[in-house]
Amino acid sequence: MNGKATILKFIKNKFLVTIVVFSVYALFLDDWDIFHLIKQNQKLTELTNQKMETKEKLVIAKTSLAKLKTPSGIETFAREEKFFKKNDEDIFVISYE
Repeated sequence: MNGKATILKFIKNKFLVTIVVFSVYALFLDDWDIFHLIKQNQKLTELTNQKMETKEKLVIAKTSLAKLKTPSGIETFAREEKFFKKNDEDIFVISYE
């Protein structure tokens, strides 16, 4: 009887029941429930990391572009990246596997 009395007392308290029902609704049943918020937070973290990587790549591209504005920079790029050579040169490419 004692257990039933405490449960009955709990159910009769309208404020406490309202708070419990609202909490369950807000945490689990709403469109923006706790699981959706966690998933959105993870997505935000991923996008922030991608943004940082893109900024780093942009800085590298800008420095490469600045180097290509000089004739010696163009020649260096052509020789190193595209394997261009002068007429009287031989190029040997050594690769390690």
